[in-house]
Amino acid sequence: MDKKELVFKVLLESDKPLRPGDIAEKANLSKEDVDKAIKELKNEGKIESPKRCFYQAKK
Repeated sequence: MDKKELVFKVLLESDKPLRPGDIAEKANLSKEDVDKAIKELKNEGKIESPKRCFYQAKK
């Protein structure tokens, strides 16, 4: 599983929006890797940001 898929999986399993630091902790990745994955996932339309600096998978 690549880093982007791992970030998406963490967001799918979460019942609330998460900050990049929380995602990094849960996925065991660096914050830089998470930031890069978030950017790619947002461009693909798979995740959204309900409020500043929080992210969740689109339902």
